[in-house]
This record gives sequence, C-alpha cells and structure tokens, in this order.
Amino acid sequence: MGALGGGLLRGISDLALPTAVRDAALYRATAGIGLRFLIQEVGNVAGIYPNSDHLSRKFTLRYAAGTSIELASISTVFVSPVWVLAALGDATRVAKTLYAEIGEALQQEGLFDRDHNEKFETMAQLLDGVERTSTHLALTMNMPPLDIAGLRAEWQQFRANLATLPSEYLPSPSKIEHAWTDLRDASKSSQRSVLDVSMAMALSARQSVPSHLQRLSQGAAIAARTTGMVVGNVFLEHYAAASKQIAETGFGPYWATHSRPYLVAAIRNFLPEKPTWLERQLAK
Repeated sequence: MGALGGGLLRGISDLALPTAVRDAALYRATAGIGLRFLIQEVGNVAGIYPNSDHLSRKFTLRYAAGTSIELASISTVFVSPVWVLAALGDATRVAKTLYAEIGEALQQEGLFDRDHNEKFETMAQLLDGVERTSTHLALTMNMPPLDIAGLRAEWQQFRANLATLPSEYLPSPSKIEHAWTDLRDASKSSQRSVLDVSMAMALSARQSVPSHLQRLSQGAAIAARTTGMVVGNVFLEHYAAASKQIAETGFGPYWATHSRPYLVAAIRNFLPEKPTWLERQLAK
C-alpha cells in the first residue's frame, strides 16, 4: 500500500503541479520528502530517488520536531523579541552593536552560515542572511523554510507607515538596547539560547499583547491616528516584564506556564472521548 499509494501520489503531483512548485524548497521539505519516505522507506522501493539526495535515518523524529518548531515559529514570529527589536532598532538608528549581537545569536542557532563573515548593520541585511540559509536549514531539519517573504512584506509595510509618523512616536534607542540587554541577560542566567528565550517571550506575548497590535505595521498605522501612542511600546513593556519574570522564576517554569494552553490542546486530541476524524466522517 505504501509503495502503490506513494507512487500514485508522486505521479499525480508530477503531472498536476508545475515544475517550479515541485522544485521549491517548501514542497521538497514537506510533501516531497514525505512522499519519498512513504515510497522508499515504507514501500521499500529502490532506485526511484538518487542516493545523493539525503534522507535522515531519524526522519520521523526530526520531521516531528521540525514541524513543531516551525508551527511555533510561524505563530509567534511577528511578536518575537528578535524580530521586534531588530525592526525597531533599524527604525530608530540604534547602535550597530545591537545588530552585530543579534546576528551572532542567530548564527549560533545555525540560521546563518558560520563561514560567512558579513557584518549585520540593518534589518535588510539580517533578512538577507537568514534567507541565504533557510532553504539549507529546512531540508536538513525536514521542516518548511522560515517565512522570509512574510517578514519582508511586514518590514516594508512597517517602514511605509513609519514615514508618516513624527520622531516622538518612536521609542528611544536606549530603551530598545535595554530590552535587548535584558533578553541577553535572561538567556545567560537561564543557560538557554537567545532564540529559546525569545520564543518563550513570543508565546506569552500572543496571550498578553492585544491582537490588533501584534504586528508592528499595524501598530504604526494605529499610531498615525492616535495622539501620543509610541510604536512598539507595548512589546517593550511586555519584554521587560518577561525578562524580570524569567530571572525570578527560571526559564522552565516560565516556559511551562505560557506553553500550557498549546500542550493542553494537543493532549486533548488523544482523549478517548475525543472523536477521531474517521469517526466524524462515519457519523455523517
């Protein structure tokens, strides 16, 4: 069944999907690599895929982990301190040291090529650096590539909205640098990476920050119509409180508290009284 079903689906995709879609990193890292696993590993069909096209021996574990990471990243990327502080930093012309440190933190997580010696001084350079390695990271970790296109679109909209604002509607560079220092200190004290702490803060921001302000571009647009509203201020206040809480309680309890709603929702899907998809179809 695996061999025949996988072969049939692969044939249909070859006929129905344009070459550009099948060659895209997103397709290869999701549907493409899933079909290969079904045909080659489950169906035990040899000679269909070249040996040079690597498939991890721990595919199922890495695919599950990669997908979980990607789902969390997609849902929190626009409220992540790394993204928000980098965007606000560019808009307020903070010291270039901030970008160098953000670039170093992302490089340590494997999002930048360690052999690439580029110095990061603007938001555009950071996005370029992530874009260069996102495809390689996606295929290595069996997960969709990062949403660079979405970040670029958000950045362009943010810049366009900022053009209509007076300088007093922006946070001070010192406040942004202080927020980054707090994030870095929380990372060191909890012995977790900057991205780990950033993702935890982003999860809590999804619950605490008003939904209509969870994109900087929306915040800038609202500020243009609201006297005295400081763009990104709600994020900076949340990050300050989160950094303090992590320092007091530790990373583990903080992560457990703010990831609990997502974990509970996942566990509920396995409860005996929860009808499966097949049961719902048969009940119709």
